[in-house]
Amino acid sequence: MLTPWKSLPIRQLAVSVVMASVTAFLVLAPAQSAVAQVRALPDFTDLVDQVGPSVVNIRTLEKVAPRGAAGASPDDEMLEFFRRFGLPMPNVPRQTPRPNRPGPEEEQPKGVGSGFIFSADGLIMTNAHVVDGADEVLVTLTDKREFKAKILGSDKRSDVALVKIEATGLPAIKVGDVGRLRVGEWVMAIGSPFGLENTVTAGIVSAKQRDTGDFLPFIQTDVAINPGNSGGPLINMRGEVVGINSQIYSRSGGFMGISFAIPMDEAVRVVEQLRSQGRVSRGRIGVQIGPVSKEVAESMGLPKAQGALVTGVETGAPADKAGVEAGDIIVKFDGKAVEKSSDLPRIVGGIKPGTKSTITVFRRGSTKDLAVTVAEIEADAAPSKGRDAPDIKPKGVTGQVYGLVVSDLPEAKKKELQIKSGVRIDAATEGAARAGLREGDVIIAVGNTEVASVRELEAVLAKHDKKKSLNVLYRRGDWTQFAVIRPGN
Repeated sequence: MLTPWKSLPIRQLAVSVVMASVTAFLVLAPAQSAVAQVRALPDFTDLVDQVGPSVVNIRTLEKVAPRGAAGASPDDEMLEFFRRFGLPMPNVPRQTPRPNRPGPEEEQPKGVGSGFIFSADGLIMTNAHVVDGADEVLVTLTDKREFKAKILGSDKRSDVALVKIEATGLPAIKVGDVGRLRVGEWVMAIGSPFGLENTVTAGIVSAKQRDTGDFLPFIQTDVAINPGNSGGPLINMRGEVVGINSQIYSRSGGFMGISFAIPMDEAVRVVEQLRSQGRVSRGRIGVQIGPVSKEVAESMGLPKAQGALVTGVETGAPADKAGVEAGDIIVKFDGKAVEKSSDLPRIVGGIKPGTKSTITVFRRGSTKDLAVTVAEIEADAAPSKGRDAPDIKPKGVTGQVYGLVVSDLPEAKKKELQIKSGVRIDAATEGAARAGLREGDVIIAVGNTEVASVRELEAVLAKHDKKKSLNVLYRRGDWTQFAVIRPGN
């Protein structure tokens, strides 16, 4: 039962008040301490004042022929109207078409994007897709001055472009150290989403080294990015640009909480080449690669699932000349560790063509260093798929094993393909088909063992544990490739 404080003696009342004060302090102290540890929310106003003048709006124009200028008649335009809106086609008597007198080309808006001033003399960085296909690029500064820009270079593989305006004394951005960027760190974007210039959005770094492209590990954020933000800067709390906003993940076309930015260190390397030579040169060695799964690592005897699995080697390419074989696992290149398959094209691509380097491969239970001279990758060229092997009449077809029907390969064909052993696949079904094997392929080795005949192949397969994956080295056209037939497939 609580006693009213008025009925207590003075001395007892004083003790009670002191004890109550001490109790209140003990209860409140931890809470106050916890509150003190909470950091205040960031204020972006100073950053906007600092970096805002360096951000530009980019509009692109394209030249198009006016309607009806290329010999189209009024009838054609009217019928196109009916077709577009699904209306019944009228029975209109055909008129004599107008003579083909093309009129002057008209400039029409093509797109809107963002960019930022890289140097005070008018160099501006943006995305390649912002200026791609543009006949004219217009740059508007925050002080409303507008300039016609010249495209100095554009690299679609990294989605980085460099344009130039004739101006001096411009407020250039400061480049930040991407290596210092931490997941959870606050970042800010400025751009022109939907054409709304100088729009500021903010969020945090969600992830780093996100694999969404061949040559760039992206910075993932939850900063609101929408069409028109492309090419704008991603800014840290020190007012430094750490990335170029480039992509979003979206099912609707709008922002869904996942945005990607090109790391500034990678973008600067691209820009330096665009500035000096108008294009970007990258290294290549001529291999097709895939990830090293746990199953692949176990079938190859690799202690850890790491590296890049060589699934194909281009005949005559640097890797072929160096002795790389399909089925090798590249664990190092130029002294740099290859933790996952996506690391390899970035490492090789960053090496100057003509450079002599070293490939470290894991092959048949041990590592081996191979000397290679890096070649130059063709600009935006699709990788060669090789030629299909010419048809060979089967001899002594075997029964199906692992979904394979095979026959011995004639010696003349071995000489033509420049191989010492191999059997021809006459049919591939079940697991073999799902592994990518097909009729006409030539099996060179299975389970890390070369096979020169159907009999040798059957002997190897008889000893193989059916519960484990089976690796297959085979030849298709100019490419030696690697596949894994998985148990249960």
